[in-house]
Amino acid sequence: MTTPDKLVSIIVPVYNAGNYIEETIAMVKAQTYEDWELILVDDCSKDESKKRIEACMSSEECNGETGRIRLITKEENEGAAQARNTGIEAARGRYIAFLDADDLWMPDKLEKELAFMKEKQAAFVCSAYEFGDEQARGTGRIVHVPPVLTYEKALSRTVIFTSTVLLDTKKTGREIIRMPKVKSEDTATWWKLLRGGFTAYGLDEVLAIYRRPAGSLSSNKLEAVGRIWNLYRRQEELSLWKSICNLIPWAFRAARRRI
Repeated sequence: MTTPDKLVSIIVPVYNAGNYIEETIAMVKAQTYEDWELILVDDCSKDESKKRIEACMSSEECNGETGRIRLITKEENEGAAQARNTGIEAARGRYIAFLDADDLWMPDKLEKELAFMKEKQAAFVCSAYEFGDEQARGTGRIVHVPPVLTYEKALSRTVIFTSTVLLDTKKTGREIIRMPKVKSEDTATWWKLLRGGFTAYGLDEVLAIYRRPAGSLSSNKLEAVGRIWNLYRRQEELSLWKSICNLIPWAFRAARRRI
């Protein structure tokens, strides 16, 4: 029987994810850790995402999953941050895991991270991940995570990938994990947790694939720099000098990940 103290609430913001959403649901169902609920938050998709989710939920393959897979339909498009916040509000589990609809988890992702969290007595864990192509096939380009990540260290590197994060809300509470409505809201949330005294523990094992379609790596680098600079100056209220000192190593690491 599912108990809230063992339950992992998996929150998936859905926006025009019709090409992937059935695979996402099947992937969660294949997890070796079975005490989960899947909360799909449709953010006014313009494609067939909602219909595909409903079809999956009513299919024979989902027989017996009633109540474990939930669809929440938003009345207006508010972006990924608010969709995740909607999921957080609806979550019944002690643990929160975030998953983007186009990313891929290894089958033992939850099991390994929960064991790691228990070992470290942590409230906040993440894992390494690998870049994937359109079919989520690994490209061999892996982003490793350090054993421990504090606030000061995190400012100069964005190695915490949203689809690898697992949080223990019994320790963090829920208010602190609500995402602000800013660009790079996930990074802002991890910094908020770290600034609040929590430490991120990294399990340096690839447990997720970051799906990157052909051509996406050539996205606007200046825009990425602008987002991180905005977080430094407006969200974190860092001084000009401290912002520059963090931006230089951040830019170097970001460029190296894409080589």
